[in-house]
Amino acid sequence: MKVLILGATGQVGRNVLQQALDDARIEQVIAPTRRAMAAHPKLINPVANDLRQVLPDVARLSIDAMICAMGTTPSKAGSKEAFRLVDYVLPIKFGELALSLGAQACAIISSPGASLSVPVYYCRIKGELERDIQGIGFPSLTIIRPGMIGGSREEFRPAERVILPIAALLKPILPRSLWINAPANIARVMIDAVLSRSAGVRMLTSRDLV
Repeated sequence: MKVLILGATGQVGRNVLQQALDDARIEQVIAPTRRAMAAHPKLINPVANDLRQVLPDVARLSIDAMICAMGTTPSKAGSKEAFRLVDYVLPIKFGELALSLGAQACAIISSPGASLSVPVYYCRIKGELERDIQGIGFPSLTIIRPGMIGGSREEFRPAERVILPIAALLKPILPRSLWINAPANIARVMIDAVLSRSAGVRMLTSRDLV
């Protein structure tokens, strides 16, 4: 299987990439990034600061599945437009391309608050992503809405520095939907989803990931 991975340098994406490279069932990984990654015999790594520029390079390849762990926040991206590019435009453009190249399965990370009716920009964009990724027409599509994600991030998020330790301490009394989701667990679920190619659309939440 040949798998396209978006967001391979992010918190979850790093785990997806490593697990995919280690999995004997996956023969090739295509991972477009803004900075070059370490070479690997199974890895094709198109590099460009604007990932839209590598679409023609990817279009020359064959793809069996797409995993999208791409995501940011408006504050980190610097503007609403830059956030929309990462969380909506790129996943949809690469998704359309992947399907045209033969991809039969897709697994993508969304958000628990994804909604077209919520007056919060982040949630609306995630709602548009969920709606339009389904409209592309993948025979197998898994949308994942994780809760709190554990692990370490490159950027500093003060709220997470406070909330995550508390959530870990209270785990025995919290409902499963509020447990911390380990990035490695999310990655494993995404890889299993595209390898199994279960027909139709599946929506997984935090309680399915812990």
